[in-house]
Amino acid sequence: MRSTAGAAHSLLSGPSWHLVTQSVLSVMFDDPFAVMNTIGLVAFALVGSSKAIREEFDLFGVAVVGLAMAFAGGTTRDILVSRAPLVLRSPVEICRALLGVCLAIGLNAVLSSPETHPVTLVSDAIGLAAFTTAGAIVATEAGLFAFGIVAVGTVNAVGGGAFADILLDRAPFIFFEDFYASCTVLGGTAYWLVGAIGGGGAAAASCAIVIVGTRLIAVSYDWGLPTVQRLPAQRD
Repeated sequence: MRSTAGAAHSLLSGPSWHLVTQSVLSVMFDDPFAVMNTIGLVAFALVGSSKAIREEFDLFGVAVVGLAMAFAGGTTRDILVSRAPLVLRSPVEICRALLGVCLAIGLNAVLSSPETHPVTLVSDAIGLAAFTTAGAIVATEAGLFAFGIVAVGTVNAVGGGAFADILLDRAPFIFFEDFYASCTVLGGTAYWLVGAIGGGGAAAASCAIVIVGTRLIAVSYDWGLPTVQRLPAQRD
């Protein structure tokens, strides 16, 4: 009988692994919206639930905030392009978001500060990228021009977080903290530029890479846009 390590090596080096890789790439380029939407739902439900856990919400409150962060942006996106919200048309969407809620609860059991842990921060960056890309794809399919693509992608990405902050009784942090919504504008612009050249899969990948990269760099170096009061032209 082969050892477990030998079996794992055989699986990774054998043709089956290459078939799995090809299948994943095929799905990514054939239906990038489904991939990005799924990633965004799980990631943002995790982040929203982590925020509610920090505020000591009960389990119901944790689930509500997590689901709100996962779905508010996408619901607004669908309304803007005049179609029924996807969450109301597919029960699978709820299951994906609930997975993110469960992950947040699990992380809280093993981490002392899950809302500031790198896992949550990276998940937030990935969710931001995924939802911006999903919104840009929907806007493109709806026939919107460049501004519409960037705007819908941005709303899809930051709308859930803004709504979650309102439920947590605080001003949406995207208006006064961090280099956050700006990342989605950069990513949406990248999507439009690459998409104009050709290739939906390449546009989606470009959008995601730009957002994850800029967001993680912004977190690492504490980037943020200046307030009006900090502009050099202001009077004393």
